[in-house]
Amino acid sequence: MEMEIIKETSRREFLTENILTHFSESTRESFVEDELSRIRKDIITKPVIYIGTGTCGLGAGADKTSLETEKYLAARDIDAEIIKVGCIGLCAAEPLLDIQLPGKNRISFQQVNADKVEKVLDSAFAGSLETDLILGQFRNEKLQTWDNIPFIDEHPFFAPQKRVVLKNCGIVNPIDIEEYIARDGYTSLLKTLKNFSGGEICDKIEKSGLRGRGGGGFSTGKKWKFSRSTNADQRYLICNADEGDPGAFMDRAVIEGDPHKLIEGMAIAAYGIGATKGYIYIRAEYPLAIERLKIALQQAREYNLLGKNIFNSGFDFDLIIKMGAGAFVCGEETALIHSIEGKRGMPRPRPPFPAVSGLFGKPTIINNVETLSNIPEIIANGEDWFASIGTKTSKGTKVFALSGKINLTGLVEIPMGTTVREIVFDIAGGIPDNKKFKSVQIGGPSGGCITPENLDIEIDYESLVQVGAMMGSGGLVVMDEDTCMVDVAKFFMDFIQRESCGKCIPCREGTKRMLEILESITQKPSGLSERNALERFKGIIQLEKLGAVIKDTSLCGLGQTAPNPVLSTIKWFRDEYEMHIYERKCPAGVCTELRTFIIDVDKCTGCTICARKCPTNAIIGTRKAPHFIVEDKCIGCGNCEEVCKFDAVSIVN
Repeated sequence: MEMEIIKETSRREFLTENILTHFSESTRESFVEDELSRIRKDIITKPVIYIGTGTCGLGAGADKTSLETEKYLAARDIDAEIIKVGCIGLCAAEPLLDIQLPGKNRISFQQVNADKVEKVLDSAFAGSLETDLILGQFRNEKLQTWDNIPFIDEHPFFAPQKRVVLKNCGIVNPIDIEEYIARDGYTSLLKTLKNFSGGEICDKIEKSGLRGRGGGGFSTGKKWKFSRSTNADQRYLICNADEGDPGAFMDRAVIEGDPHKLIEGMAIAAYGIGATKGYIYIRAEYPLAIERLKIALQQAREYNLLGKNIFNSGFDFDLIIKMGAGAFVCGEETALIHSIEGKRGMPRPRPPFPAVSGLFGKPTIINNVETLSNIPEIIANGEDWFASIGTKTSKGTKVFALSGKINLTGLVEIPMGTTVREIVFDIAGGIPDNKKFKSVQIGGPSGGCITPENLDIEIDYESLVQVGAMMGSGGLVVMDEDTCMVDVAKFFMDFIQRESCGKCIPCREGTKRMLEILESITQKPSGLSERNALERFKGIIQLEKLGAVIKDTSLCGLGQTAPNPVLSTIKWFRDEYEMHIYERKCPAGVCTELRTFIIDVDKCTGCTICARKCPTNAIIGTRKAPHFIVEDKCIGCGNCEEVCKFDAVSIVN
């Protein structure tokens, strides 16, 4: 009888009438809960195979893993379902393949390349699991636990995390709205529409302590109130998913893995500020995120979760995807607005701020993906719950993209107040090959360095600023003893200089000059005139002065923070700069033009291979006689060291 009721009602009507209109399990009929369990895959009648096909997974070969899985099932006539999910966060373990057998917990296998698919599936279907590839099993009170298999939430990478924004990523089917609803998705939106006014929602978000996760860290609730209190016939909401920082991939992963959470968060935010139209500004280089976002938007419209008169509440709201061309400057609010308007993406002076006069001259709120994805959880669990997480001034969690010289790269979500040491050495597994930790670049091109002396600093907005860094969007690049900090500063300055919009002179010309100074102190100094040599020696002083001027006089926030990587590395690694300038050496051996090579005459056999491979004819000598390097001609490329079969070539530090 119960299943007949479900059959008579369309899936959409069943979900909206029986799930979305009830906010707690106590109000649901038992047959409704049974159907929810089927949608969530708690109850299955055939094997389900989950493959992590986020961008990171695809880069590791997940597409080939998926094809090989399909071939395996077809060849053995096995009836199983394949579901492509987003990234769970542990990118270092990709490709990830999870298997769930009827009645048993879902179990995750790591580094399952195409050639390992048969081995993994054979063992899983036989019940004798390949333990060397097992990442862990997922907890589920309704299912049977695998013996002697650790739980994935006990893995050192996941155990210290508190997943709020990333809760569903890598777990749910990102293009299945039914599964999102079955996991209480969109109930926060319905709760909002039925129980609260827009002003009350703004109050709740302000009380929660949520601050912008895009870098500025301004109170989200206060920002919303500025827009709401401005008289206007139209308001707009914009999600900034441009994400231009090197080493940052948080927004992309959230959209690829859980697009409906972002949509729900935007709908609640729009209701709070009184907006009827929203834009998701996302770079065109994220094709998979855009594809999944388009599907999710269409599904939300079909369920009347977007569009006109949402759930008969009188609230209208719809979303448009606007693809950007990948300009870093369009991460700045006013430049982003200009881009949506069809103009060149360049910042304008503020005030007026976008919350008062933004898109098309109307009040506009701009939040990033992570900020908006927190909203449904705050409404569902309460503002006091969110405010109980974190530090006194920085509430909730923060998502970081871990990359660089660490053992476990990927996405982590940690409570505010977690130390940098915990992230690098506990969650990320420390530095490979027992190398020494040197620094963490946090906050991308606008951020700064965290040194060994500051490893125990807590992650929050104020603490990071005190040591010359900033939260930024959440990129976290770890560097070891083999990293040259001058080269790191040059990399970021090159990026910033190329991405400068050119509107204001301090940023356009100042960053160019800073880059020229960095290039001069990392290049071979031979042949310089006395004047050029003197300018080179004055490099550090000029860099600091230029940096201060750029910070004080640039038009937008990106220009004002542009010198940060240089100023931060000078502050903490001044000795490296001085060694580059005065001793003309790179301690890490990274700056090739400052490397000096010598040939050990006792080991050299005169084979001439090094001379033949030298691009500048800097190696002289006759056949079967020791060779020598002419230092003035050597550009430090290292070809001679690579091709020498007798270990006769070495670097002089």
